[in-house]
Amino acid sequence: MAGGPEKSFPMEPSRTTADAAAAVVAYPRRILDYMEGFLVSKTLFTACELGVFDLLASSQRPLSLEEVAQGIGASRDGTERLLAACTGLDLLNTHTLAGQVLYSNTEQSSVYLTRSSPVSLTQSIHYSSRTIYLCWHYLTDAVREGRNQYEKAFGVKSQDLFEALYRSEEEMVKFMQLMNSIWNICGRDVVTAFNLSPFTTIYDLGGCSGALAKQCVLAYPECSVTIFDLPKVVKTSREHFVSNDNQRINFHEGDFFKDPLPEADLYILARILHDWTDERSVELLTKAYKACRPGGGVLVIEALLCEDGSGPLTAQLYSLNMLVQTEGKERTGAEYTTLLTASGFQNIQVQKTGKIYDAVLGRK
Repeated sequence: MAGGPEKSFPMEPSRTTADAAAAVVAYPRRILDYMEGFLVSKTLFTACELGVFDLLASSQRPLSLEEVAQGIGASRDGTERLLAACTGLDLLNTHTLAGQVLYSNTEQSSVYLTRSSPVSLTQSIHYSSRTIYLCWHYLTDAVREGRNQYEKAFGVKSQDLFEALYRSEEEMVKFMQLMNSIWNICGRDVVTAFNLSPFTTIYDLGGCSGALAKQCVLAYPECSVTIFDLPKVVKTSREHFVSNDNQRINFHEGDFFKDPLPEADLYILARILHDWTDERSVELLTKAYKACRPGGGVLVIEALLCEDGSGPLTAQLYSLNMLVQTEGKERTGAEYTTLLTASGFQNIQVQKTGKIYDAVLGRK
């Protein structure tokens, strides 16, 4: 045979690959899952609001459909469908005894979906159901207009963000319970992302329920933490969240934009800057820089976006939530570094925790 280079031809996709691609086109599973995702959320919200998981936890034994329906005060038919959906979502276990189906909590439901658990997410779930979900009804409007939707969702003017968020005492307590549940679960990871032991005098700006302050004093026995927040928030925190036994947790009433910040070694801004525009964030960070003792710093705790825009999905969705609820957005570590640098802070470090919330430390 005559010599010469062999001709090469692009390989046709294997039948398996072609079949798989055709299957994706023929049945858009992921899109269908996304389209109906709200059904999952509302199933979880409803089961929590009706007390399904609390009832099963308190019974200390699996219960029948009839016992659950009676216990939560709901129809048999509706309860049967709800329990079936919760079973499909792996929130409940089923057992068969003498031909009768019985229900019990899964381990995760017992830990996170019962009010009695110290790391319960039920208050966070209630806030998602009764407040955030209503705002998201107007997401299309928020995207078009580029502003939050409190007025449409609740009939409340939103020129003052926290006057809208705290539009009633009940709503303020719900928000504080939300923050409490978040930091009970995520707080230790973020306060130990860096070694904060050199900072003995700490101010938690917008410290809300005090859950993060509690994590700080547990992790760092030599520090004291002062919760700086609005007078009505401080009053509620004293009454419902922080007991007098916490000798190293103090309170300072004030508005961190309007009032002077006391001198401290470290200021914590946890889920604060994502509420505000870049301009207002720099304004607040600059106040913290000026008040900060030499050698001190600021710890910013937020859900960080990837630098290349690839995720994480949770932070991307949170940024949409900031659009419908606040004036701010979620940011990348580089964007927070820019804000901190513009405010005077140096030696800025970014630490990912591998969970929802990450930490950024700037030094004076």
